[in-house]
Amino acid sequence: MGNARTERPEARDGGLSALRLGMLTPSSNTVLEPATYALLADAPGITAHFQRLRVLSITLEGGSTGQFDPAPMVAAAQMLADAKVHAICWNGTSGSWLGLDADRALCGAITAATGLACTTATLALHDALRALGARRIGLVTPYLASVQGAILANLRAEGFTPAAERHLEDPGNYSFAEHAPDLVTRLAREVAAEGCDAIAIHCTNFRGLAAAAAVTGVPVLDSVAVALWGALRAAGAEPARVAGLGPLARLAA
Repeated sequence: MGNARTERPEARDGGLSALRLGMLTPSSNTVLEPATYALLADAPGITAHFQRLRVLSITLEGGSTGQFDPAPMVAAAQMLADAKVHAICWNGTSGSWLGLDADRALCGAITAATGLACTTATLALHDALRALGARRIGLVTPYLASVQGAILANLRAEGFTPAAERHLEDPGNYSFAEHAPDLVTRLAREVAAEGCDAIAIHCTNFRGLAAAAAVTGVPVLDSVAVALWGALRAAGAEPARVAGLGPLARLAA
């Protein structure tokens, strides 16, 4: 994740204790911001601040992967740093199909440019799965089969065993938000029925928070909640401060 600035994670703002989390956000995402605000509604003193980057589709073809070049992401992170945030999170899931080394390199570049600790939705997911002791992983996304296959391959490369999966063959990105929460919940339940240690709903423009709350018997990790958990950890804050994180709130910083 890199090293944070020497400023304490909880600084004083106008007499209030404030923890500011910087979120790099795909431009066509309409779920991430309201979902994050909802998770933080009962967590006074923690705020999220968003900077958008152009992301319009999710495929492995053409120039789609160029949307995730580091240079504009580092520039956007530098603007978030102007708000004196305490950590930065790439709140997109590109590392899940491009490979975790891409996210690790991005975080290193952001930390070098800003002095701030950095994580990503995908790095946080892998951290959370390990913290839970999960090995057999269920995966639910709206993505194309080619993207889903790359994600499953990267899970295997990191030592996990894909147990079951569902995807929707949607090239997105804006359209991911148009899939109803009930559909996401149904897919998660189908995956749970096939047996796994944990389920990852991995897309920050997908309505997975309801499924995370509704599916029982196995931890369900929605990517918006996971990214927030990772940002809190990067800032050195206790995830337990955000009760809406569910099982993640019980995983210590």
